Amino acid sequence: MDRPASLQHYKAAMLLSGAGDALGYRNQLWEYNESGPAIHQELKKLGGLNNITVKLPDWPVSDDTVLHLATAEALATGKEGEELLQEVAAGYVEAMKDMEGRKPGPSSILGVSQLRPGSAGGYRVPYNPEGTGCGAAMRSMCIGLRYPNPEQLSTLVAVAVETGRMTHPHPTGFLGAVASALFTSYAAQRRPITTWGRGLVKEACPIARSLVRSQGFAVKETERDWSYFSEKWEWYLQQRGLAEGVGPVLWPAPYGPTERDVAYKSFSLSGWAGRSGHDAPMIALDALLGAGPDWEELMGRAGFHGGDSDSTAVIACCCWGLLYGTEGVAPSNHLQLEYRDRLEHSADILYTLSH
Repeated sequence: MDRPASLQHYKAAMLLSGAGDALGYRNQLWEYNESGPAIHQELKKLGGLNNITVKLPDWPVSDDTVLHLATAEALATGKEGEELLQEVAAGYVEAMKDMEGRKPGPSSILGVSQLRPGSAGGYRVPYNPEGTGCGAAMRSMCIGLRYPNPEQLSTLVAVAVETGRMTHPHPTGFLGAVASALFTSYAAQRRPITTWGRGLVKEACPIARSLVRSQGFAVKETERDWSYFSEKWEWYLQQRGLAEGVGPVLWPAPYGPTERDVAYKSFSLSGWAGRSGHDAPMIALDALLGAGPDWEELMGRAGFHGGDSDSTAVIACCCWGLLYGTEGVAPSNHLQLEYRDRLEHSADILYTLSH
């Protein structure tokens, strides 16, 4: 992991994010299973993670990967500023035509239906007090692949905020996009994982807040609803002993599938773990902190729990792939993955653009 992020790492990031999504989703069966222990039992019956061949028709990607690809392919055009935002908006409109059996969330459906790509400001949608879900977080990791360097932080934040707001204009929703993009950039920088949460709260969130104020769009509503995201993250960092960004990480003992279901629920906004913009990246980070370079452990924590398991896995696996590549991952988990070519192709271009 001390080697800088190579093209192979970029490909692994995009590819494994899709694999994690397909595995955590299990064609709707696991995303909607509320018991981590039950999922782990079913996994055992399937012969374990290494025995699963991720391919159609049984293991499709969900809306998470389709929308992540839409973000990545828009970024891969090399456009910037307003031109880029129009491109992303057009990509989301197109992606919504590919949602059969993929279960997009209500805010994503509503937001995209209100986008008017090509018209002035057509990438903006009205403020939605319900737009707290994880739909922006789960499709924004690739922004960190496009803008991986510390000096690009304000660009990364601006792109994450504005693309996040296209469907999730509530700060709990769009700051999730900032978190996912930021964590991917930190993985590319090889920044210690123990510092990521503090970086989000202390570095990225203040930049996001200034940006929202400077744009003059839905400022009053956004300010009113701002504090929950950072407060919940500060609470989580206290729980793990990471408020100052240095370890050691404090873990509950034991912390198996049963205990994780309880813990993840305590992270959540409304009792559905990983469903919201703040806690999908939180569970992903928790899994990365606990799993190290062990793919099976990562999936056990990020992808097989009684919450929004595909959305937490898609974020965690993108960062993990960028850190560790595909080493230690059973080839059957990704070789026949749906949209494999598109995922690798976008990784290729994003790597070139970022260097």
